[in-house]
Amino acid sequence: MRVTFLGTGSAMPTADRVQTGILLEDGDRTLLVDCGSGVLHRLSQTDVGYEGVSTVLLTHHHLDHVSDLLPLLKARWLAGEEHLEVVGPTGTKELLDGLLDLHDYLQDRIDLAVREVRADSFEVAGFDVEGYEVRHSMDCLAYRFDDGFVFSGDTEAFDGLARFADGADVLAHDCSFPDEVDVANHPTPTQLGEALAGCDVGRVYLTHLYPHTEGKHREMLDSVEATFDGDVRFARDGLRFEI
Repeated sequence: MRVTFLGTGSAMPTADRVQTGILLEDGDRTLLVDCGSGVLHRLSQTDVGYEGVSTVLLTHHHLDHVSDLLPLLKARWLAGEEHLEVVGPTGTKELLDGLLDLHDYLQDRIDLAVREVRADSFEVAGFDVEGYEVRHSMDCLAYRFDDGFVFSGDTEAFDGLARFADGADVLAHDCSFPDEVDVANHPTPTQLGEALAGCDVGRVYLTHLYPHTEGKHREMLDSVEATFDGDVRFARDGLRFEI
């Protein structure tokens, strides 16, 4: 499986980080996980392109994870593609219905399928996925893909999620702010390190990065590594690796 970070930023993107999006590829299987602002542009820079992505899996419905959904639908329609599937937690159908009510000229331009999932095992775009409910300001799911890659979505760090990720090759985890920022619904590096202590994960990538983290990367890594004895790195837009 090939994983590409399309967007590693947050609701406050920076010049080199757009909002959240991750592309998974394995043979003829492709899946886009989240679709925040800027992700469509990043996707156009890949070999897959937006023409090659017919399924999107959402962790939750905050704007920085869904704002390029309709631009993706429109781009696929204009490119002559006929189908798009959007999968996500409860409320995903209501989200798409509302967006299409607002932009009604896109109604029926493409065969749109919407499916809602829960914290359970399911299949999407040929990938075996397990969902896990995390701690955020709205319903949000973490996902484990083909038992090798875990994406936390937006969440506080906690032991249950660490156990969910245990044994994975790679964990991409929300680490939105440095330690000095008092924040809820997202972890600080120290909180993340404490939650992951004793967890067996091959590599951890920190993502969903606010501008507050700029210039603080080394001290953030030190905070995580103070209690987590593992390989910890910062994700960046365009970073690609194989599992």
